[in-house]
Amino acid sequence: MVTIRLVERRDAEAIRTIYNTEVGETTVTFDLVPRTLDAQVEWIDEHKGAHPAIVAVDDATGEVVGFASLSPFRDRPAYATTVEDSVYVRRDRRGAGIGQRLLEELIRLADDHGFHSVIARIVGHHESSIKLHERCGFALVGTEREVGRKFGKWLDVVELQRML
Repeated sequence: MVTIRLVERRDAEAIRTIYNTEVGETTVTFDLVPRTLDAQVEWIDEHKGAHPAIVAVDDATGEVVGFASLSPFRDRPAYATTVEDSVYVRRDRRGAGIGQRLLEELIRLADDHGFHSVIARIVGHHESSIKLHERCGFALVGTEREVGRKFGKWLDVVELQRML
């Protein structure tokens, strides 16, 4: 079992480890440089209030096994009622429903904070993330062709949206 709760500064190293594995080995994030611990703490501090981050904590071990966040969709004021989500689950804990629990909690938080829609921007070939979002009520709204480049490959971004 896992408990979902708001992120705390003490979660920084565990989140950083999960995230940096994806930075260095996959295309699920377009970041190219691993995060430092200071940068991860700063990220946590930025995800308070209306744009929270949450963690999934293993009840038996106390370990952070996943995290998720809401971020501003764009910086212009007219976009203020739309947010973008991110969900990451530690590799050894995937397939157990943790990602879905994190995303469902993000949707609840977005609704509670009065947002109108949530956008997911997912690398085009990441079927498990696309299916996760579809299970949580997101619909495909478009594909941005070859907008990123990582590991020598052009990458598409699939955009999904859920209205609240």
